[in-house]
Amino acid sequence: MDFIQQLGPVALGSRLRRLSEYLTTEATAIYAQYGLEFQPRWYPVFYLVAHRPGISSNEIAGEIGHTHASVSQIIKELVRHNLLTMTTDPTDQRRRLLALAPLGQEVLPRLRAQTSDVRRSMETLLSETNADLWHALAAVELQLQRQSLRERVAQARQQREAAPVHIRDFEPADQPAFKQLNVEWISRYFTLEPADLKALDQPAAYILAPGGVILLAEVGGEVVGTCALIKMADGGYELAKMAVAPAAQGQRIGWLLGQAAIERARDLGAGRVYLESNSTLAPALGLYRKLGFRPLAQPIPSPYARADVQMELLLD
Repeated sequence: MDFIQQLGPVALGSRLRRLSEYLTTEATAIYAQYGLEFQPRWYPVFYLVAHRPGISSNEIAGEIGHTHASVSQIIKELVRHNLLTMTTDPTDQRRRLLALAPLGQEVLPRLRAQTSDVRRSMETLLSETNADLWHALAAVELQLQRQSLRERVAQARQQREAAPVHIRDFEPADQPAFKQLNVEWISRYFTLEPADLKALDQPAAYILAPGGVILLAEVGGEVVGTCALIKMADGGYELAKMAVAPAAQGQRIGWLLGQAAIERARDLGAGRVYLESNSTLAPALGLYRKLGFRPLAQPIPSPYARADVQMELLLD
């Protein structure tokens, strides 16, 4: 599946950028088909000057919604390519008035013909999608004018940070979230190993069926953290597959999961909880020590290449 598509609405900017880059590439080729040495980014500025001779760069920026700096850069390019002229307003020496240069007047009829063909083609394309994309984009822009994306994200963050953390047991439908959180965490620091994939792809068979437990941390209905208790041959449990979503870090979710796992191990009659980690993960090791884990006196073989730390917590 397309990764941008898989990410969903959070990648709207990337999705639009990709579409914009495609359309820009196509537009450049279309101008060449019409014998026009013209850049797609020039179009709104050039066409506005053609319809309103004497307009200023500030007015253009306001009309098309671009920054004054970007409009000024486009105007410089159009003047350099002899498509526009720029003169000083006799009533205001600070104001520059724009008009089509002779070459611009020569280019305009061909550009109008191309514009007519492109408009007809785009209208057909949009009708084939069975979606009113143009008006949908206008609606999105209107909503962003009412409340900026930055304000919306800040509001979502406040809601997330204020929401209570709920620890619950794993259900079959949670497998994708369980895998995704752990894959993201492991891949950030290490390489996924076969033993990881066995447990993440089939948690019911490899963790639950032998007598283990999987706990999930949920905030606002979203799974943001996981940990597992894997039953060991000596009757103890291994604390494993602990992962917290980056966006949820700082809410003590790892601590809450660890405490819940230890209490569950006690309820199951375990004499100890064992774990494996890596010496480079200072925050995780600090959390384990805070939970009461201590280095294992005698190291044992591990199925994980990354495991160079072994700790245990003896339960009363």
